[in-house]
Amino acid sequence: MDFLSIPKRTSGSRTYGLTSVADFGTPIGELKHILDDYCNFIDIAKIGIGSAYVYPRLKEKVELYHEYGIKPYCGGTFFEKCYHQNKILEYVTFLRRLGIEWIEISNGTIDIPLDERLRLVSQLTKDFRVIAEVGSKDNMIEMPISAWKEEIRLLLEAGCDYVITEGRDSGTAGIYEKNGRIKSRLITELLEAVDYKKMIFEAPTPRQQMYFITEVGPNVNLGNVKLNDVLVLETQRCGLRSETFHLEERECELL
Repeated sequence: MDFLSIPKRTSGSRTYGLTSVADFGTPIGELKHILDDYCNFIDIAKIGIGSAYVYPRLKEKVELYHEYGIKPYCGGTFFEKCYHQNKILEYVTFLRRLGIEWIEISNGTIDIPLDERLRLVSQLTKDFRVIAEVGSKDNMIEMPISAWKEEIRLLLEAGCDYVITEGRDSGTAGIYEKNGRIKSRLITELLEAVDYKKMIFEAPTPRQQMYFITEVGPNVNLGNVKLNDVLVLETQRCGLRSETFHLEERECELL
């Protein structure tokens, strides 16, 4: 349908305006039904936490995502577990056998020094598209804004395609207060310092998603989106929900 004036969305093989979903063990049958209807709204799929290690039909799930043109990758906690046990080589082999082309480098659970993460990014970009995550899953850790900006800058310079800002699947850590409130000053300064097209903001709740859509525009990159919320999110991006009703009246930067 094309009779309404709505914000222009990126489409096809997007490089920004991304929706990255969090798959925490969705059964294959249910996933196929969701993708049949909504695959055009999904760009990336994170197989969350370490669930990929125990999921019984992982190869089939990865192939299903590929069939629908969606890029799957394994959650950062899985990477951190492998790093902690000195099993990165085995992890890389595991991903290659599955045909997974994207890898996440994070330090949300354990403290991996920035220099070490930068080394890993530089090394892994030879064989993978790399996404790095900045921020802690511990909501008691307060990271200075200057450190957020510096880490993101260095990770992108090291070769990351995107940097994820930590928010957890609960939206209560990283760029959020423990009560779920958005750290708006942090977001403002990040947007001033970094190209928004290179950041993926974890935003698991509709309220958090609406904040980023209204602050950045309909083509903001959003992560940790629940599979069942994909259509609602696209509705928000298109100004078809009360809170984003006048979105098309704002000038949106599209290249």
